[in-house]
Amino acid sequence: MDSVSEMKMNSLKDLEHRAKACTNCGLRSGCRGVVFGEGNIDSPVMFVGEGPGQTEDELGRPFVGKAGQLLDKILLAAELPRETVYITNIVKCRPPGNRTPNTQEMQACLPWLRQQFALMRPRFMVLLGLAATHGILEPNLKMGQSHGQWFEKGNVLIMPTYHPAAILRNPALRKPAWEDFQKISQTVHE
Repeated sequence: MDSVSEMKMNSLKDLEHRAKACTNCGLRSGCRGVVFGEGNIDSPVMFVGEGPGQTEDELGRPFVGKAGQLLDKILLAAELPRETVYITNIVKCRPPGNRTPNTQEMQACLPWLRQQFALMRPRFMVLLGLAATHGILEPNLKMGQSHGQWFEKGNVLIMPTYHPAAILRNPALRKPAWEDFQKISQTVHE
């Protein structure tokens, strides 16, 4: 690992350590622990979901349940294997009953995500699901209208797409989600 990567890793570990003591919202008291994020810290691509589920809370890793297994398959097929990207969530603690995080919870947790982003400086951000899309881009965006489109914020290209859990619930979303991931792969590999 070069010194820049080492500095990033040390900084991210420090940030994760501080996040584990966070009490900015009520989620921390109802979960096992903080699920900070994982993957290639030098990746140009950051995937952001909504929040950890039960399996993620138990294992302390993002996207490792059924939705995560589907995400792994999609990433591999799109030539963006999991080990080459960075994966995190907009909230770092599991919402009760795996519910969608509310606006206050997302706002309380966004500073952690912003700091992760500032340390890593990815060029692309993929928002997995409506909660991440609302929290990062615009609260009124509709997934059916915004998925598969690149939005530019600063020097970062951001694309909303369907959350893998939504695809598992509604198989009709497989085709549009796959088309989104093909666009993501093509843009990242240009």
